[in-house]
Amino acid sequence: MKNIIKILGLVAIIMVSSLLMFGTKKDNTNKEKVKLEESDKNTSETYQIKALKIPANLKFAGELVPIEKSDIKERIDRELLVNTYWQSNGLLLLKRANKYFPIIEPILAKNGVPNDFKYLAVIESGLQNVTSPAGARGFWQIMSSTAKENGLEVNSNVDERYNLEKATEVACKYLKAAKDKFGNWTMAAAAYNAGNAGMSRKIKAQKVEDYYDLLLGEETKRYLPRIVAVKEILSNPAKYGFIFDSEDLYNLKPTKLIEVDTAITNIAVFSKNLGINYKILKTHNPWLRENKLNNKSRKLYKIKIPSEI
Repeated sequence: MKNIIKILGLVAIIMVSSLLMFGTKKDNTNKEKVKLEESDKNTSETYQIKALKIPANLKFAGELVPIEKSDIKERIDRELLVNTYWQSNGLLLLKRANKYFPIIEPILAKNGVPNDFKYLAVIESGLQNVTSPAGARGFWQIMSSTAKENGLEVNSNVDERYNLEKATEVACKYLKAAKDKFGNWTMAAAAYNAGNAGMSRKIKAQKVEDYYDLLLGEETKRYLPRIVAVKEILSNPAKYGFIFDSEDLYNLKPTKLIEVDTAITNIAVFSKNLGINYKILKTHNPWLRENKLNNKSRKLYKIKIPSEI
C-alpha cells in the first residue's frame, strides 16, 4: 500500500511539473507573439512615409512651373521628396535661413532681383561657406575668375567671396546680366549653374529657348526643381512635417563695423585689443584668411565685431 502511495505521489509531481512547464512555454510563446506583433507595427503605425501632393501653381520669381508636363512633374516630385525626407538637413536649412535671409533679402531687393533667389543660395551652399571641388566658394559658390571680374579681392590673404554682403552683390550682377541675355529669371537661374555660354550652346543646338523644354545635364536639370522644392518647403515647413519653436532657430548677433586702412600683423593680438578673441573676429569676418592682413596698398577694410563686447 505504501509503495502504491509513493508511486501515485511521483505521478502527481510529474504531472504538475509538466503542466507548469507547458504553461511557461505557452506563456513565452504568447510573449514572443506579442513582440512580433509589436515589431510589425513599428514601421506601419509609428512611422509613415507618405507620397507628397504637388501644389498647383508653383512659381519661381513669378514665373509658373509647368507641372502639367509629366517630366517636370516628376522632377519636382523628386526634389520635394528628397528635401522633405532628409529631415535633419531640412531643419538645419530652416534654422540657418532665419539667421542669414535678413542679410540677403535687402540686397536682392536693392538690386531688383526677385526674393526667390535667396533659395538659390540655399541649394548652392546650404547657407554655409563651403568650397566646391571646382574651387567655387562661399554662400553663392562664386569662382575666383568671376569674383575678380566683379571687383572682389581674392588671394591667400583675403577672399571676399566669403563676405556675404559683397558676394550677394556679385551674384545679383551676374543674375541680372543673365536675365537680360536669356529673357527670364528661370533661365537666369539655370545659367547661374551651367554658365551663360553653356546655356547658349544648348539653346543653339536644340532650337528651343525655354528651360523646361531643354534637354540638360543632370545637375542643371535638377537645379530649378530643387530651388522650387526648397522654396515650397521652407515657406510652408509645418505642411511638410517640420515642427519647431522660434527659439530653436538661429539668429545673427548684432554687429558694428570698424574701419582699418593699415596692415594687421597679428589678428589674434588685434582681436584681444578690441576686447574679443581670434575666433569671434574670424567668425564674423571669414574673408580674412590668415592671422594677418597684409594691406600693402592701404585699402580701407570694414571689419565686423559684436556690438556688445
